[in-house]
Amino acid sequence: MADILLLLFGLVFAVFQVEQKKNFSINQSILLYCMFLYPVFKTTPFITMKRINTIISILFACAGIIISCTQAKKNEPKPVYTPESKALYDSIVYLDSVLFAAYNNCDLEKFASLVSENIEFYHDKGGLMTSKDSLIDALKNNICGKVTRELVAGSIEVYPIAGYGAVEMGRHFFHNNREPEPLHPTIGKFVQIWKNENGSWRLSRVISLH
Repeated sequence: MADILLLLFGLVFAVFQVEQKKNFSINQSILLYCMFLYPVFKTTPFITMKRINTIISILFACAGIIISCTQAKKNEPKPVYTPESKALYDSIVYLDSVLFAAYNNCDLEKFASLVSENIEFYHDKGGLMTSKDSLIDALKNNICGKVTRELVAGSIEVYPIAGYGAVEMGRHFFHNNREPEPLHPTIGKFVQIWKNENGSWRLSRVISLH
């Protein structure tokens, strides 16, 4: 029973160290565990050297299994996105490019033409905005000449919404020309819902996460 408890404690200790200290491997954690508890092993009557060697061997065997499982999971191929409709995908990607070309170049008239009167804009930092006029004013006052958006190439996914339009999901980041360019810009996620209004596409819902 004592052997089992020591084994369980050793594995919990190893996993805890790996989780808390990113520079620790499971094997290094087990070595650390053995180093600290070896004096305890030697002075405990019911734990012989044979048992100590057995416990250490089992711990490293378990570590090997854990590492193998972790590597197998890391090596699993990620699913490749394939649009249900290439025509729809191309249309939405084009609309995204037109919308943000207007955004980057302060073409307020063009930007407004692509936004629904019933827009709902959800921003994780700024909250909810439901006024198209307020959205255009925010673009004019806070973005124009200050911020540009860059899409992460190949990140857009498009899915049809029957009887309504399409949902677009992707990743992007922003350049603020009034601040030093960061070495690693923060990548944001976005969801945009496009409504097909008698053949004219307009943005009706936006979720922006940074």
